[in-house]
Amino acid sequence: MKTLPAQLFFFFQNKNTRRNSAMLWKFLVLLGLIILLYSVLFHVLMLYEGRDFSWITGFYWTMTVMSTLGFGDITFHSDLGRTFTMLVLISGVLFLLIILPFIFIQFFYAPWLEAQEKARTSRELPEDIRNHVIITNVDPITLRLIERLVKQNIPYSIILADQEQANKLLDQGYRVVVGEPDMPITYQRLRIDTAALVVVTNDDLVSTNICFTIREVNEEVPIITNADQEHSIDILEFSGNTSVFQFTKMLGESLAGRALGIGKTTNVIGRFDDLVISEMLAKDTELEGKTLAESGIRPLTGVTVIGMLEKGKFKASTPKTIITAHTVLMLVGSKQQLKAFDAQFPVNLYQDTGEVQVLILGGGRVGLAAANTLDKHGISYRIIEKRPLKIGDVESLHVTSGDAADINTLKAAGIESARSVIVTTHSDEMNIYLTFYCRKLRPDIQIVSRSILERNVTKLHMAGADLVMSYTSLAAGVIFQLLKPDEFSLFTEGLSVFNRTAGHRFSGKTIINSTIREKTGFSIIAIRRNERLQVSPAPNTELEANDELYVIGPPENAQLFLNL
Repeated sequence: MKTLPAQLFFFFQNKNTRRNSAMLWKFLVLLGLIILLYSVLFHVLMLYEGRDFSWITGFYWTMTVMSTLGFGDITFHSDLGRTFTMLVLISGVLFLLIILPFIFIQFFYAPWLEAQEKARTSRELPEDIRNHVIITNVDPITLRLIERLVKQNIPYSIILADQEQANKLLDQGYRVVVGEPDMPITYQRLRIDTAALVVVTNDDLVSTNICFTIREVNEEVPIITNADQEHSIDILEFSGNTSVFQFTKMLGESLAGRALGIGKTTNVIGRFDDLVISEMLAKDTELEGKTLAESGIRPLTGVTVIGMLEKGKFKASTPKTIITAHTVLMLVGSKQQLKAFDAQFPVNLYQDTGEVQVLILGGGRVGLAAANTLDKHGISYRIIEKRPLKIGDVESLHVTSGDAADINTLKAAGIESARSVIVTTHSDEMNIYLTFYCRKLRPDIQIVSRSILERNVTKLHMAGADLVMSYTSLAAGVIFQLLKPDEFSLFTEGLSVFNRTAGHRFSGKTIINSTIREKTGFSIIAIRRNERLQVSPAPNTELEANDELYVIGPPENAQLFLNL
């Protein structure tokens, strides 16, 4: 709707525009009558002075005086004529130079600009759109989800009631439809009958209203909702949501699961059918200090090490690569193989000496979820939080009140003896600061940090975090997995997964001879052949032209792989 006819149509169909135009025309008619009256009086006074001019000259004199141009080629000689001239001059300044510009801007120009802005954004989607995703809120989760939808060429649309915000997002390249999210007509215009999914991440009250509104129009479309509070889950499910998640709780549980002492070595970051990708910090395991060849991971468990994360950057590994305390191994295998890995290479649990094992910096929803997870596993912890926590959240003996950036508060909480720190504040800047501070205080401690935005994951690793869990990637990954259950989805940053047909170029070659890993940094993690998925294939596996290859590697090298 960017053409001039479309803008004009949108402009003149508005009731306010028609009312403003009527007022503008009334003023112009009044101004015309005043000019006509002054022209008649000009003739009368000129006849009084014994001179005669044409009607065109009368209009000419009136317009030059009222517009303050005053050419001076026609003037009155009498005092009465000069008095009339001053009256015309003053009224001209008032009507032409003050009132007319104000009325024109107020009732025409400003509404015209507003109409142009409104005409830029759509009010509905095309009738032929199918399998699209409708998003009712703009936040880090949905923005991350949109990135994944764009990569997969899945159509989407964001609903926004605010015209100004809609135009800003439109300028940034997002697909936006302007409409009220609590009105049924909005979803009819968004072709909800052919939509694949609706994603609702507003606050709990608004989300409930939106879900009831959607169910007025369509009872079948899947709706995924994020619940802020535990007690809202039942209400949101009752209002018609297909799936209700507490992403903050899921994040807290994932962060706690990465802390040393839980008893589980690996942490799942993605899965597809029986294929599971996990990450594992080598600290306090028997793998620490060994080379990859010496570890015997594949012979003992069947799990393949596809690479390592160094400060958030994926790097391919070789048999001679040494595993250090801060090495994060990227593992791929079946559920059974990873279970065998956990049993073969457990974390060396510390004896319970009564000292705090895990510090949690931040007592928000994420921090409390992490605390409850640790409590279930019998791991001693302490939360550092400035604000007073509600009674019942955690026992008071597990809380230290104060600023986590204060060394005295950290020492009082047990930073000198703890083995892990979980950083969970709602600010990436604060998380980076606290991560760096804790790393300087304890170079040997494990640090697991939360990240809100994707761009800060690398910074947290640079600050000293061993493991970083992205809130947006976790939530977007879960949503995308429900949207496309037959495709691979990762819940972490810094890695990309592709699936492509091998083709004749690699037919007859073994995985190791294909040089895919050497040329692109991507590793083959699974092969689908004859509808069967072969997980973690051996390096000497021979490829066939119709094989569907699943590969994983750094996003910056994706084009290198696609070029093959």
